[in-house]
Amino acid sequence: MFSGSAHPELAERICGELGVELSQARLSRFSNDCLQAQLLANCRQRDVYIVQPLVPPTQDHLMELLLMIDAARGASAQQITAVIPHFAYARSDKKDASRISLGGRLVADLIATAGATRVLTMNLHAPQVHGFFSVPVDHLTALGVLADHFRGTDLADTVVVSPDLGNAKDATQFARLLGLPVAAGSKRRLADDRVVIDSIVGDVEGKRAIVLDDEIATGGSIVELLDRLKDFGVTEAAVACTHGLFAGKAVERLAGHPMISQVVTTDTVPAPLDWPALQVRSIAGLFAEAMTRIHHGESVSILFDGVDPTHAPPQGSLFDKVRG
Repeated sequence: MFSGSAHPELAERICGELGVELSQARLSRFSNDCLQAQLLANCRQRDVYIVQPLVPPTQDHLMELLLMIDAARGASAQQITAVIPHFAYARSDKKDASRISLGGRLVADLIATAGATRVLTMNLHAPQVHGFFSVPVDHLTALGVLADHFRGTDLADTVVVSPDLGNAKDATQFARLLGLPVAAGSKRRLADDRVVIDSIVGDVEGKRAIVLDDEIATGGSIVELLDRLKDFGVTEAAVACTHGLFAGKAVERLAGHPMISQVVTTDTVPAPLDWPALQVRSIAGLFAEAMTRIHHGESVSILFDGVDPTHAPPQGSLFDKVRG
């Protein structure tokens, strides 16, 4: 197992769960600014895993990943799994303007061309990105890990809120895990960091909210949603997300917001150093379990088809009756 420079701490945590050592790699830059990767462990006929979330500087980290995959292929690795906890280009998933690029599909092609035989990722921004890859993709979810954070707390008069209708399916699944109702915002995106939320679909008046999103970058959507929730009678809100990028003014916007009781995220990406109150839940155990199953040729579906059995509601429960 190897790690790029994007998030070596996560790679170390996964190795700790697996009981293996993290193999060393050398990443260097020539005087002409070109990157070079060298794997410092034998890969011949080995099952190789390369951990690299695509976080800023995203382009450098993407190129590191491609070069490390190429190095593993050149070293005669038997299988190469690109472990990408956060696939940033998933947001570039459709042609929503004239003559616009589809970055998600292009980067998927680059990863396969470099030599990856499998991709392991978590909570893609858009489900259709799964189909951009020409190699098998195992798509994990952090919903169970995030739900664990709220179990055992007072959830009376609480509702799960999705910032938009596109994320409502995950919010509904998350709400089922906690036995809570669900609501959603009706969002229009004006620019990368500007959104308008026109209304709230669902009953939120007089309730506390758990706002669930897959990714928080600048925090603009969350602040806009909190303004609308306040208008609709919500008293306070916890914020939960899988990928806490917290770029730009996000920490400033969220850390001192009067409506926010807590912010919870996972370690798919490095946490900001200037936010000690941020709650970070580790997904290293999920990735370690998925890698073990891939290595032994076992099914991984229980880890990404909904939630893993540890977090699934009991059979015959009220949730099953609702689904029925």
